[in-house]
Amino acid sequence: MSSVLGVSRSGFYARRTRPPSGRSVEDDGLKRKIVGFHEASKQTYGAPRIHADLADEGIHVGRKRVERLMREAGIAGVSRRKGTITTFRDDRVRPACDLVDRNFYAEKPDQLWLADITYINTWAGFIYRAVVLDAFSRARHCA
Repeated sequence: MSSVLGVSRSGFYARRTRPPSGRSVEDDGLKRKIVGFHEASKQTYGAPRIHADLADEGIHVGRKRVERLMREAGIAGVSRRKGTITTFRDDRVRPACDLVDRNFYAEKPDQLWLADITYINTWAGFIYRAVVLDAFSRARHCA
């Protein structure tokens, strides 16, 4: 077994008899508190709110550690935000053809140009950003 795991025989048996590390014992206690906060919030709180609740109780740990422990415990917060629909598909119209057959490589400049549009939500409304890209040089031309 030790050769399959790539460790020495003495290290393998020492690990089996060694008590858990202080960090893992502390993580187990934190995990229980995190699960408690998550259950108290009706399984809605994510890492930022649970991190704040721990800080309110005087437990100061990093948010990334809270995220890791939540992931290990198999719990996650709920996002109630709805996505914005920016495109409405007309089922009566045939979709556009893939003219490059998903091959975005060009051997010479000005041989293949790619374009995309992005919607950016701001307080004033949507901003539309269009990008045109030469597939050979990856030079951008933004509008």
